[in-house]
Amino acid sequence: MHKLPAGTLRRKIVIACIVLSATLTVIGSALANDEPYPLEYWALREVMTNVEVSPDGKYLGLMKIPNRDGNAIIEIYEAADLTKEPFRVNADPMEIRGFGWVSDTNVVVALRQKVRDRIEGYNEGVYETRIASLDVEKEEFYSFDERDVLVEHRMPKEPDKIIISFNEGGEDSSKLAEPFRPRSYHIFDLKKRTKSLLIRGKILLGNIDFDGDGRPWLARGFDVAKRDFVWYIRKPGESGWDEVYRLSEDNFDDFSIEGFDINDRNTLFVAAQNGDDKRGLWEYDIDKKSYGPLIYRRGDVDVGGVRYHSNYWTNPDTVTGVVYYKNKRHVEYFDEIEGATYNQLEGLIPNAYDVTITSRSRDGQTLTIFNSGPHDPGTYYLVKNGQLKVIGSRQPLFKSEDLADVKYITYKARDGKNIPGFLTVPKGEPPFPTIILPHGGPYVRETVAYDEWSQLLANRGYLVLQPQYRGSQGHGLEHWMSAFSGASQAGRKMQDDKDDGAMYLVDEGLADPERLAMFGWSYGGYAALVAASRTPQLYQCVIAGAAVSDPTMQVNYARDTLRGASVESWLDLWLNGVSPVDEAEKVNVPILLIHGDVDQRVPLDNAKVYRRALDKYKKNYKYVELEGADHFSSTLFYNHQLKMYQSLIDYLKNDCGPGGL
Repeated sequence: MHKLPAGTLRRKIVIACIVLSATLTVIGSALANDEPYPLEYWALREVMTNVEVSPDGKYLGLMKIPNRDGNAIIEIYEAADLTKEPFRVNADPMEIRGFGWVSDTNVVVALRQKVRDRIEGYNEGVYETRIASLDVEKEEFYSFDERDVLVEHRMPKEPDKIIISFNEGGEDSSKLAEPFRPRSYHIFDLKKRTKSLLIRGKILLGNIDFDGDGRPWLARGFDVAKRDFVWYIRKPGESGWDEVYRLSEDNFDDFSIEGFDINDRNTLFVAAQNGDDKRGLWEYDIDKKSYGPLIYRRGDVDVGGVRYHSNYWTNPDTVTGVVYYKNKRHVEYFDEIEGATYNQLEGLIPNAYDVTITSRSRDGQTLTIFNSGPHDPGTYYLVKNGQLKVIGSRQPLFKSEDLADVKYITYKARDGKNIPGFLTVPKGEPPFPTIILPHGGPYVRETVAYDEWSQLLANRGYLVLQPQYRGSQGHGLEHWMSAFSGASQAGRKMQDDKDDGAMYLVDEGLADPERLAMFGWSYGGYAALVAASRTPQLYQCVIAGAAVSDPTMQVNYARDTLRGASVESWLDLWLNGVSPVDEAEKVNVPILLIHGDVDQRVPLDNAKVYRRALDKYKKNYKYVELEGADHFSSTLFYNHQLKMYQSLIDYLKNDCGPGGL
């Protein structure tokens, strides 16, 4: 394996040499192990999130939802003594969505507020967003006037300044994919509360990244005349931009600049296929505009990106490892000390599975760590004065031993194609009643660590398979493109992959063939509707959430906002795939439909037209509408989730085929 140069900054990293002691608090509920958890537990939003220390290590901030119906608040503690009463702040009537430290005493807070009762188009929901800065010592809030403001850079070498961006209007970019929409970039002074223009983007050169010194170094844009996506580099000390790479919007190859070599600014780190089926990590020479040596590639899955140094304040540009996703997230470290630090933490944290250092003080000695996995819904830890302490859990009512194992499996589809999948296994003896749970997208990479839906179902005795059917990303170019190469496979071979997973589990003696169901959301909901009309029928019922029922209507809703080869294939997939609304007469199992009434991605009309078709043919179904719920989990509050989970579990138990599932 090619290793990155160590560099002089390594000498500042000392945490791996510290002897840590674990003072861990037991977190869990008092329920007997053989009782399923109440649905009220599962409906709770994450109790704690966003745990970070200030750059000087003095303060620890976190977000907490104080009660089931409440909005998040921020709590700021003295990191050396967590028993002291924290400073608390809310943003009523706005809702706090996250925060990040930008100096020793300032955090920037992401806010949103519901301002409409109806959506305004594709991905134009009922919320508007703002950001604000909070001085934790003066206890002062400052709200930015502009909408859709992003913090682009925290400027670690200038702690009282940040780089922000927003769309000033002007150049029409509504038909561009989001990463290429031009934005205006400004330096904001946290003390003076003033902003000054740094650089203004445009369509040809629009999306800009900044290095650790706050200098623009990477830009991406779109050449409308040539229909190319374009990447540019600005070297230190220069004022102009050099074009380094072009990719036609009709090209399916992947290309992303992940970072640069801190010891050689002429060398980029690029994730790309570069002629192979699997995406690898490459060196790329800026001057020659050509690939250099291959750094890392696998034969089974794509490279998923890189991991940066855990200390943002002293090493903001340092790439320390390459990431890939298979049974879980894996990191191959180029920096031995970073690797040793993570290995040490993984040895101390209970049920260590996917461990991430979420923040770190400048001196490297104070850290916050997050772990999640099949037996950990998400736990935050603090390292301070050489000790590892539990801060709290995202879902503190669950005991690790009550949660289900997750296994990574592969099986053969009927045409011989190898299909990966994640299997969540309930306690007890097989064969189990089984739920096939396809992901949305469909063009996404799914890696299951802690998955609330599959754990909820397993907690009630259901075996859950999450198949990575053709069209899923992360498994190579062919696996993705096989969903649409030659012809659309939506509702065809993509559907076979899901059914073949169910039959594989039956053949292995794990699933009961008389107790099978499919449950999905978005594209997964579409797959459930397709399953309802198939013959021969494998399932006793289907549950379809936020489902695309009329692909032509969905394409017409979205087509003007997207572009590129993958988008064209997405449009073709829907237009030429199986249409559930056209298959409604063939429905031969009971259906539960669930939909939010302000869904901006898959509008409510999909549920309306499908229900009319089911009514026309007198089909057996139930319908649940979630008032005020959008397409995304971040818009599902306690009442939404409780209603959905109650409907789901009751339907499986009582209405899913003869005698229920």
